Amino acid sequence: MSALNLHERLAALTDDEHREALRPWDMPERKKLLRGWYSKARTSQVVPDGDWHTWLVMAGRGFGKTRTGAEWVQRAAMKGAARIAIVGATLHEARAVMVEGESGLLRAGRQSLRPSFEPSLRRLSWPTGAKGFLYSADDPDAMRGAQHSHAWGDEIAKWPQGLDVWMNLRMGLRLGKEPRAVLTTTPRPVPLVRRLLEEALAGHAIIVTRGRTVENTANLPPAFLEAVTEAYGGTRLGRQELDGELIEEVEGALWSRALIERCRVRPVNPAGQGVDDAGLARVVIGVDPPAGHGAGSVCGIVAAGLRADGTIVVIEDASVEGLSPEGWARAVSDAAARHAADRVVAEVNNGGDMVARVLAAVDHALPVKSVRATRGKAIRAEPVAAQYEAGRVRHAGAFPALEDELCGLIAGGGYEGPGRSPDRADALVWAVWELMGKSARPGVRVV
Repeated sequence: MSALNLHERLAALTDDEHREALRPWDMPERKKLLRGWYSKARTSQVVPDGDWHTWLVMAGRGFGKTRTGAEWVQRAAMKGAARIAIVGATLHEARAVMVEGESGLLRAGRQSLRPSFEPSLRRLSWPTGAKGFLYSADDPDAMRGAQHSHAWGDEIAKWPQGLDVWMNLRMGLRLGKEPRAVLTTTPRPVPLVRRLLEEALAGHAIIVTRGRTVENTANLPPAFLEAVTEAYGGTRLGRQELDGELIEEVEGALWSRALIERCRVRPVNPAGQGVDDAGLARVVIGVDPPAGHGAGSVCGIVAAGLRADGTIVVIEDASVEGLSPEGWARAVSDAAARHAADRVVAEVNNGGDMVARVLAAVDHALPVKSVRATRGKAIRAEPVAAQYEAGRVRHAGAFPALEDELCGLIAGGGYEGPGRSPDRADALVWAVWELMGKSARPGVRVV
């Protein structure tokens, strides 16, 4: 639905719904709307309904955030004598991107209704009498005392004093019947972005729109999309800059995002993940079986190999969710066959002998080694994290779900990552420990 433009959305409505959708606009406005930018805009770029004072558009690069903000400002200016704050990370960015850029205010809306720009005064003037004023986020006090009816802040995650800027800007939004702000940004876990998301969850009249770069495929060069997806797809940078995800660091975690990025190597097989198994001295499959089955139950299955130089390479996260014992056992068998694994290391704390029996029933030739943990997941992961720090473990490609779990394991015990349990991370720990040998046992005993 998010990719549909206005014409397509209206065509899908009943006659009554169609009339209701256009009710807020009079006939001239309807005609302008149906032939203007909003006829081509995606649903995620259209001004949301409801009673809100802040619209946060947090999305990947190339999503169309700047155009979304510029068209919203243009629409506000068409309603009369609005006073609009235009706030960039710097004055240069406010002018170069928000005003004069390819998707900026001097290109938004109908040409005859676009503003004139006076750079020396940092001022925009519309034919309707609306005025726009440029501000830099590196000077929060410049907005102190200024009053506006509307505000557009761009790339707020880059604002050097974000909370102070927002406080002054928000305090000055007190003109007109319905003062509002639109904030556009690529996500970063900075205090201002966190504050806005927290307030949105608390119901403080903040609307949040998220989006990915690929949603704007129709307006982006294919070569650009192919290049950035190949280079950054699945990595922390790609998830933030392309997928629009807000990726947090957990205080005290054994793994950091930066550590994993340092350990990442480029995959070489056609599937885009893994390495050539022929170049590995050994391949091991680590398995953390689920306690039950059904929705939410994950069987961690991770393949790792040992290079001749002693480096350990994580080559696949083959974990599965919601399967019966026979289903996840089959997934283990398939992973072992795919990589010609010489050992399957399976934790048996929850299932006991049942784990080995289920695996044997699916593939009696599977080389299974049963292990029982004597310490918590985070404790036994610590020696493995140390191997990463020493540069002895690599990730061949990107494994977002697995890496999220690794970054949620807390030193000394505990877990603050996604899901109920770090099953994928635990499977990795078993595989890496097997390839490390006996020099750093993470609190286990072989059954």
